[in-house]
Amino acid sequence: MNDKSTLTAFFKLVRYQNLLMIILMQVLIKYGLFNSFRISITLSDLGFLMLCLSTVCIAAAGNVINDINDVETDKINKPSHNLIGDVITLKSANTLYLILSILGVGIGFYLSNLIGKPGFSAIFIVISALLYLYATYLKQILIAGNVVISVLVAFSILIIGLYDLLPVITPENQQTQSTIFSVLLDYALFAFLLNWLREMVKDQEDIRGDYNAGRNTLPIAIGASRTNVVIFAIGLLPLTAVIFYLYEYLFESLYAVLYTLLFIVAPLLYFLINIWTAKTVKDYKTLSLLLKLIMLMGIITLGLYQFILL
Repeated sequence: MNDKSTLTAFFKLVRYQNLLMIILMQVLIKYGLFNSFRISITLSDLGFLMLCLSTVCIAAAGNVINDINDVETDKINKPSHNLIGDVITLKSANTLYLILSILGVGIGFYLSNLIGKPGFSAIFIVISALLYLYATYLKQILIAGNVVISVLVAFSILIIGLYDLLPVITPENQQTQSTIFSVLLDYALFAFLLNWLREMVKDQEDIRGDYNAGRNTLPIAIGASRTNVVIFAIGLLPLTAVIFYLYEYLFESLYAVLYTLLFIVAPLLYFLINIWTAKTVKDYKTLSLLLKLIMLMGIITLGLYQFILL
């Protein structure tokens, strides 16, 4: 196999599309949200680049260790798309995981000391450890694995606020900083709920491999049909939250209303309607992709505040 094919395989292994979404989200928070409101910030462009790089390295390492521990189940769920063993050796994958983890935690440690918050370095250690525990143990526990990984996805939003807003809070700017941080909390909650939905949909998609691996996912525990009902019920939460947010904060902007209805509310409604009848792997793959696109559309709104509210 040539070097180009191997490089392509490594990009697929780290889930480069998901990493690009993390980068886009953090860039829009920094330069679309924070800069638009001219709030006090801590990180220079270089400091932000380091935070972004650290986050991406740790996320990539989590994807690698997850695939390492999914080799056997992927032989059943994705027989023609196995990277580890077929294209990349197990030794190379483990080496890549260690390099990415050390880079991510190391950069996070340096950045935390650079801004005078050395205790923050524990955040990167804990996140890296949780991703390892998720891949090796937590994903086998009913609901727990899905919730933990969704919390970590949400935290990739909040970490920008912790590093860029928190260190420069003063009595004079506390109200403004808190308001912007509350916006991040709203987005983090939305990301948590969407990712939780997507993890459950992926459990439906991977039910055969998970069953053979002895994992106790929701579809295995209560059946695929009941799991669809649970997914539908939880799917009502982000839909309700978006409609409330639209009515409470954005109803005066016609463009914000139209964008939200067309690219977030309508796809969520389509998802809720179709989850009732989803049965095949193809059905769940389509719905999983739809949730990823909804999340992308939600991320893009971070760059629109300067046009909507200012």
